[in-house]
Amino acid sequence: MGVEKKSVKAAEKSAAKKTDAAAKTVKTAKTEETVKSIKTEKAAETVAVEKKVPAAKKSPENPVVYDENSILHLEGLEHIRLRPGMYIGSLGDGTNENDGIYILLKEGVDNSVDEFSQGYGDKIDIEIKDGHVKIRDYGRGIPLGKLEQCVSDVNTGAKYNNSVFKQAIGMNGVGIKATNALSSYFRAASIRDGKMAVVEYQRGVKKSAHIGDAKPGVKNGTYLEFVPDTEMFGKYNFNMEMVEKRLWNYAYLNPGLKINCNGNIFLSEKGLEDLIVREMDGAKNSLYKLFSYKGENLEFVLSHTSSLDKFVYSFVNGQSTDDGGTHVTSFLDGFTKGVNSFFKKQYDEKDVTAGLIVGLKIGLDNPMFTSQTKNKLGNVEIRGPIIQETQAVVDDWLRHNPDVAGALEEKIIRNMKARDEINNVTAKQVRDAAKTISFQIPKLKDCRYHLQDGTKGENSMIFITEGDSATGSMVGSRDVSYQAIFSLRGKPENMYGRKKTALFENEELKNLTFSLGIQNDIEGLRYSKIVIATDADNDGFHIRNLVMTYFLLYFEELVLRGHLYILETPLFRVRNKTKTIYCYSEASRDKALKELGKGCETTRFKGLGEISPKEFGQFIRERKDGESEDVGIHLTPVNIQTLKNVPAVLEFYMGKNTPERKDFIVHNLAEEIDA
Repeated sequence: MGVEKKSVKAAEKSAAKKTDAAAKTVKTAKTEETVKSIKTEKAAETVAVEKKVPAAKKSPENPVVYDENSILHLEGLEHIRLRPGMYIGSLGDGTNENDGIYILLKEGVDNSVDEFSQGYGDKIDIEIKDGHVKIRDYGRGIPLGKLEQCVSDVNTGAKYNNSVFKQAIGMNGVGIKATNALSSYFRAASIRDGKMAVVEYQRGVKKSAHIGDAKPGVKNGTYLEFVPDTEMFGKYNFNMEMVEKRLWNYAYLNPGLKINCNGNIFLSEKGLEDLIVREMDGAKNSLYKLFSYKGENLEFVLSHTSSLDKFVYSFVNGQSTDDGGTHVTSFLDGFTKGVNSFFKKQYDEKDVTAGLIVGLKIGLDNPMFTSQTKNKLGNVEIRGPIIQETQAVVDDWLRHNPDVAGALEEKIIRNMKARDEINNVTAKQVRDAAKTISFQIPKLKDCRYHLQDGTKGENSMIFITEGDSATGSMVGSRDVSYQAIFSLRGKPENMYGRKKTALFENEELKNLTFSLGIQNDIEGLRYSKIVIATDADNDGFHIRNLVMTYFLLYFEELVLRGHLYILETPLFRVRNKTKTIYCYSEASRDKALKELGKGCETTRFKGLGEISPKEFGQFIRERKDGESEDVGIHLTPVNIQTLKNVPAVLEFYMGKNTPERKDFIVHNLAEEIDA
């Protein structure tokens, strides 16, 4: 959920306050009801499940025998707690909009929205307080005799039945079960025609259930109440700004649905049109009157702005597809074909769509997403129909609106001239810059495989570090097959207010641009992930902001496509003679101190160079399937909350010193400045 184009949370947060920038350590606890003990002997692990499944037999030749006793059957919701990542993606503590606590909330709200989409109930009440969530809709209510199964049996749900729920958002009957399994307390109630069923759970285990009479006058509907489990998520907090963005999305996609969350009302009358006007910061910024279309399964609202960037807000069955998918590429192809069909030209799609802003919504009975969190659509069979429908609609629209057609063609021609001008200047500077770069770019320690190498390079990443000390720790511990390192000499130049051509006048940023392979076009990007790896101190935060400014000014689409990340490394190491615990926050440090008891030693890491290569390797290696989230690399994605806010944010933090910024520093940072 949530519009894909997100505010630079990392930039705002790190510049606004000197806090622990690293992500919280998430301790994926052993499942209370499922896992009884984990015993390690050399490289082998044997898990004994509470149902008293005997451990695998051992022999001198083979430490662990793989036989019938090795096969475990997990009942009910045990598997969700044991492998939460398979159902909700990452766990997280609420600092990132894709953290698991928001997925739990989403699944509860999705079911209520599905009721509205089927014509039942036009209001949803939500309360979020101190991590406690309550959701009440006024739809039909879950059939009383099936309430328990619907919230606990992963193979039960009406979403499988297209005659009951068409184009539903729900995760094929899995979503609300994940909420149940990963909550320390979960309660569901259904009211139907004067009767009420109630069931309660703790960490996925049923504690009570009953069916009886409802209080007189109580309306039909479903009630959910849950508390995300701190054993799974650690110390978490719902960021209400992130929650509110999600709720606004629900409102835009469901005109007439009234959502009341903590007393705030989310209601849209014009749907996608309201979304586009908001993102454009007012209809005045549209080059022509908004074009709205609503077909049986395809709906969109679009316009052009003076920008050279295109912005697509896409949804499938009410689910925000932040990473796009086949519906987005098909729509853009169809839009370009429709424009070219009308003008009888062969304009390049880049010129036709530069400045395009569109809200796109499609409905599918059987959507296929490329991940469990459903950020990208994979259905290939929809490509032809969407292209054809979009092309025909756009062609007809232009024929009936000659004034719009004139404004659109003028925009396309301006786009062509601007792109040619940029390409010509850039091409010359790229050629000139290339002459000054040797075969091996200074400060680049490359990896063996890149994005262009197919599956071998699909996980390739480049770490942008500050100075030789941090680089030294990483060089000795990285995986040279897919991990590259580019070392900055210090603080790079603040490029705010500078034209793109200035990139090639700055030796360090020029080398970085060539290292990434984006000197001609971002399609030449050599790495899947670009990871900013700076110290957790004032200088590190400043460098982080300067690097993000470079990307947001000149290569914004890389951020929009989800390529930019921040490496989170431990802030503390707590250890005694027998055990070492790495902590990503003060809270996790305090927990470690309590666990290890008196006599333990605490080390505060301020710089990457303070971590030895032997230690560092575990903080940049990929997490293997089944490993808990406190193991392996911790990456925080840099994403854009609202596109219209980006210029203002960059101006405030990276522009000239203003009275407003000085006042902000005085009132927010003075007490944090190191003497």
